[in-house]
Amino acid sequence: MISKEILKKVRKIEITTRGLVNDVFSGQYHSVFKGRGIDFAEVREYQIGDDIRTIDWNVTARSGHPFVKTYEEERELSVMLLVDASASGDFGSASRMKGEIAVEICALLAFSAIKNNDKVGLLIFTDRIEKFVPPRKGKQHVLRVIRELLYHRPEHRGTDVGLALDYVNRVVRRRSVVFVVSDFISREYERSLRIANRRHDVVAIRVSDPREFEIPKVGLLELEDAESGERFLVDTSDPAFLEAYQQKTLQARKRGEDLFKSTKVDFIQVWTHQPYDAPLMHFFRTRAKRIR
Repeated sequence: MISKEILKKVRKIEITTRGLVNDVFSGQYHSVFKGRGIDFAEVREYQIGDDIRTIDWNVTARSGHPFVKTYEEERELSVMLLVDASASGDFGSASRMKGEIAVEICALLAFSAIKNNDKVGLLIFTDRIEKFVPPRKGKQHVLRVIRELLYHRPEHRGTDVGLALDYVNRVVRRRSVVFVVSDFISREYERSLRIANRRHDVVAIRVSDPREFEIPKVGLLELEDAESGERFLVDTSDPAFLEAYQQKTLQARKRGEDLFKSTKVDFIQVWTHQPYDAPLMHFFRTRAKRIR
């Protein structure tokens, strides 16, 4: 049974995202994601300028006049949400945790998808595959997806983005739009990402907190790695330590961005201390211009 508290949270998220879906995202979403191909529509008489390769010879032979096949784009998509549920998601130096923002982003994308009559699927991962929900249509299915995100209690603490991408490559045969929502603090995943983006349309959404890249000067501070549990004492009043820490984290951040660029994976940066709708809207608008 799903508790009343979880149902209340689902309802709150639905209300929070409804305005964005209705006013903005559904139209933007429709314009930037294309269907998987074209389907046969009808046969009509040949007109000057038609491609002769589209002539339906069977109908032409029966009627004595040339007829051509016409096609239309198949709009229906499958949208897969790959969501990082590792322990590092339980962090946020502002008002909200990274994991909370990830759930709302997924809800927004899922509601936009069903408004466009697309299917939505879910993969929750850590350094293991924790939960897989096959793509289906409908509001009730999307509410189930959101409940799974809210209710799921991870069995593991680490992150393996490559494992999640490999799983989708094996299980999801139909070309899909794959949103990977993670902080991407993970072991090597370049090969998996390249393969996934050849088979699917992959979009990376990185959810970060500013304190992951900058530590305030507060003297001695005990830090704990959320995923490994390792603890260590640092002196934040030491300029050399602060500079080294900042350089290391910024380099890691840039490596990720360079990877997305080299693999031609669309990338969206979201922060815990800023509204997430602005970078998402920027992505939709930029991509819409690019594919026109």
